[in-house]
Amino acid sequence: MTSARFDPPADLDRLNKRALTVGAVAAAASAAGLFLDRTQFFQSYLIAWLFWMGIAMGGLGTMMLSHMTGGAWGLMIRRVFEAGTRTLPALVALFLPILFGLDDLFVWARPEAAADPLIQVKAWYLNQPFFALRAAAYFAIWGVFGWALLRLSRRQDETADPGLVRKMQSLAGPGLGIYGLTATFASVDWLMSLDPHWYSSLFGVYFIGGQAVSAIAFAILMVAFLSNREPMQSAYRPQHIHDYGSLLFAFILLWSYFGLSQFLIIWMGNLSEETVWYLHRQQHGWQWVSLALVLFHFAVPFILLLSRRRKRNVKALAKVAILLLVMHWVDLVWQAGPAFSDHFSFHWLDLTTLVAVGGLWLAAFTVALRKRSLLPVGEPYLEEALNA
Repeated sequence: MTSARFDPPADLDRLNKRALTVGAVAAAASAAGLFLDRTQFFQSYLIAWLFWMGIAMGGLGTMMLSHMTGGAWGLMIRRVFEAGTRTLPALVALFLPILFGLDDLFVWARPEAAADPLIQVKAWYLNQPFFALRAAAYFAIWGVFGWALLRLSRRQDETADPGLVRKMQSLAGPGLGIYGLTATFASVDWLMSLDPHWYSSLFGVYFIGGQAVSAIAFAILMVAFLSNREPMQSAYRPQHIHDYGSLLFAFILLWSYFGLSQFLIIWMGNLSEETVWYLHRQQHGWQWVSLALVLFHFAVPFILLLSRRRKRNVKALAKVAILLLVMHWVDLVWQAGPAFSDHFSFHWLDLTTLVAVGGLWLAAFTVALRKRSLLPVGEPYLEEALNA
């Protein structure tokens, strides 16, 4: 089997140029916003970066899950997840501006934190050099596992060695566990420490659950894009689409379970140092954001994905995926925003930074996706997956 059978369509080049152009224009507008309102720029930029990083790194975790479990669903979108993983260097570069805005983002990074006894107890962990060092460690660990899996995948295409399936599976097992651990620490650093007086033992899995939802939602959009173009138009079957709809449904339930569990444990415990986090999100406009998450990140997608017909229709499923991507961004705003302002508000930098980071990331993603066959041609179970 040759890789030419599944060469990427020419439309990916056009998508790349459009993403790069839009991203560059939005980046220029965001740069102007940096000079107009430095603090707002970094607040908006952090949320934008976390959104796109979650899609890429959530894809890495989902890819490792697919290697462990097998099945046609993972084979048919493996290249999407691999391309997302290959954008890690771009994400690292896009993370660097955050290091210059730590004082604007985190209370613990400001000089007045020295007067706060609780922050001082955590100062051995919450300090700028260690923050940067931990971020470098996360990127290095994710990069090593991503590189190793991509290397084995490339060898599989070249040699069609059936033994590589087992090697990737053996690597994905510990990789998934280590990813869960490092992503938990990353969630503490990048989101939970925005309010250094608050803590939750479930915050990490809630963060990972959101990444999983966004990763599979983005993959569904890519399937919708590719399924209208050869060679993937004749490769995707209704059963494949149904699998992605079912997986999205499962990840929504997982995210909701983690979110509800965190709320119930904290609310029933009724400890002032914990419940204050939710109290901030029940007033000054944030209560409507909380309600929107319940309705549009859980209830509406839950009802829509109960339909078997919708889960087998890629266009209908793509609409649900778009809704969930929008709500994942809203979820990040809901998690971070009250640490910046008591009152909910929308700033134009929220949009321009999201488009800027997204355009540049999508350009890097499409470059990675078009470099290889859209399906793993050396995979011994590929023909079985194509006939699912």
